[in-house]
Amino acid sequence: MLLVLCVDLDDDLGRKTGFSTPVIGRAPVEEAAVALATADPEDSDLNVIFQGLHIYDNLADRGESVEVAVVTGNDDGDVSANREVGDEVDTVLASLSTGEDVTALVVTDGAQDESVIPIIRSRVPIDGVRRVVVRQAQNLESMYYTIKQVLDDPETRGTVLIPLGILLLIYPLALIGTVLNMPGIVLGTTSALLGFYLISRGLGLGDRLDSAVERGRRSLYAGRTTLLAYVVAAALFVLGGVSGIDTLEAVQGSTEADLEVPVMLAALVNGSILWFAAAGLTTSLGQITDEYIAGALEWRYLNAPFYVLSIAIVLHAVSAFFLDEVGITYLAAALTAGTLLGIVSTLAFAVAESRFSDVDREDGTRGAERA
Repeated sequence: MLLVLCVDLDDDLGRKTGFSTPVIGRAPVEEAAVALATADPEDSDLNVIFQGLHIYDNLADRGESVEVAVVTGNDDGDVSANREVGDEVDTVLASLSTGEDVTALVVTDGAQDESVIPIIRSRVPIDGVRRVVVRQAQNLESMYYTIKQVLDDPETRGTVLIPLGILLLIYPLALIGTVLNMPGIVLGTTSALLGFYLISRGLGLGDRLDSAVERGRRSLYAGRTTLLAYVVAAALFVLGGVSGIDTLEAVQGSTEADLEVPVMLAALVNGSILWFAAAGLTTSLGQITDEYIAGALEWRYLNAPFYVLSIAIVLHAVSAFFLDEVGITYLAAALTAGTLLGIVSTLAFAVAESRFSDVDREDGTRGAERA
């Protein structure tokens, strides 16, 4: 059996005529159509019902097994209306006293009503969809519904409307700039805003910024010391950069000749390495503290502060050597000390992790045997 299913998603039939839905059968559906035509001749759902009757009559004349019904939703919203239509389709299918397999032909008046098709398909196979529109207003409702969906979607709304709004602001801002005798600044600022927005959308910087803010908020509420450590480290990095520039200027002022590139790099490193090392120690200790509080601390994590110190010792000695502040003996001693510090810390914590892991396994085995 083919079920011709006329869909009225916003329940114009029930609200305007008082008919109880679903309406099942040729005569009741025709009566409902006449009632709706009398109540509101301009309603587009009227064409849907009459189209359903037209399809029913053509198929019945061919001797096919066919039934027609009208199902409605409500005007509360898409989700609620879709559920209402699903319940009424269940009622229609339960009322069909036939042993034949039932398929449906859905008749709608536009894209909005067709949003309920997945709900209907979950209950009965669909052979086809027939959209009915008034010839004088063809595709008008579908275009309206598409625009409405675009404006309801926050992401699409931001992607389309924000650049359009910036473009529309160019002319009034240009007039304001002309009055203030600053047309170039105003137009340049507007163009820069539009360019930054398009670049951020293209690179997905907005999502990354939102993720970073969310991680920062969670860290703040969770009492994580890493957040504070990162803030302090950022300040130390800035101070290190300033100190490196000061050292470079001092070296340039102490000589009349042009500095070579290795000497300039050595001056920058020599002036900033202590601050950078302090920043590295701050972040590593903050991370170690959070891991310990969370119960996920592993021995090898403790290598980080010693690695930072080793690298700082080596870079400070090399940069001082290039600036002729230390001799070759000091450089060799510093390189050896830095290397040994890293190696010893790695071996020490590897041994400690191995032994404590063995102890934990033995304790677990003894506990299991006792149990």
